[in-house]
Amino acid sequence: MVRISLLLLCLLVSTCLFHTSSAQAPGFVSLDCGGAEPFTDELGLKWSPDNHLIYGETAKISSLNETRAQYTTLRHFPADSRKYCYTLNVTSRNRYLLRATFLYGDFDNSSNVYPKFDISLGATHWATIAISETYTIETAELVFLASTPSVSVCLSNATTGKPFISTLELRQLNGPMYSTNFEDRFYLSVAARINFGAESEASVRYPDDPYDRIWESDLLKKPNYLVDVAAGTVRVSTTLPIESSVHEKPPQKVMQTAVVGTNGSLTYRINLEGFPGSGWAFTYFSEIEDLADDESRKFRLVLPNQPDISKSIVNIKENALGPHRVYEPGYPNITLPYVL
Repeated sequence: MVRISLLLLCLLVSTCLFHTSSAQAPGFVSLDCGGAEPFTDELGLKWSPDNHLIYGETAKISSLNETRAQYTTLRHFPADSRKYCYTLNVTSRNRYLLRATFLYGDFDNSSNVYPKFDISLGATHWATIAISETYTIETAELVFLASTPSVSVCLSNATTGKPFISTLELRQLNGPMYSTNFEDRFYLSVAARINFGAESEASVRYPDDPYDRIWESDLLKKPNYLVDVAAGTVRVSTTLPIESSVHEKPPQKVMQTAVVGTNGSLTYRINLEGFPGSGWAFTYFSEIEDLADDESRKFRLVLPNQPDISKSIVNIKENALGPHRVYEPGYPNITLPYVL
């Protein structure tokens, strides 16, 4: 009965974001880079074109595997020494989720040389985008505390090909979500956000998650993602509502599914992009199976080779003060390896 969020703690020098008047909720911006007209997608998210920009060129691409309108266009920039930036309006002292995606689609007819370039949050390096497949979407996502009324997202430093971007999304978070003692100096770069017990390979996001966090299915098949699964792992689910008073508010749809280790253990191995490093790591548990009055579920939550921080005994029902309630053990600042 576990869902996991793992976020890499990264140095933040300056902050940055984007604003448009067509967002369907306060603090929501969905930018269709290279697009020409606003539209509303199948999730109810309202997308705006970035045609106010005076830099860069637009391109249309096509992919048999990806038909969403926001991935049929992109904006690309010269491979020179300049930074090309989007400026986004934010509210100071509010936290935001910022997500950029990149679908190459061979827009420059040079699929034998894939683009590689940097994306930055203002003056602070965010990630290096290294395209390795023509029709696979690359994603960079972070959570930050705004310290100014606007922020900039910049593309630069192309070592091969041209910098480009497909979408840019901004989501305002609520209250103390993802608050840390270091947020004035660091941002959280998302390494993993996993929905265990998922009913399909589809991710959970808006409107099931009102903050449009993307919870990846544990059924996805990709290299070094949730491998070495213990024998006897089964999937369970419930339709009953799950009560939650935790700050991060994991969505109902995520908390209503789970995995159970029927042979006495649950094990997974995953590669965490950006690690080794310091991060914010939390698990979300809820007892969603009907246990008899004389039954309980107790186990240890273990990080191999880290006995000092491995949890002792977890009793979900007791720790959560009842069934169908969320229990959230975790660490706001923990050092983790690349291979977890």
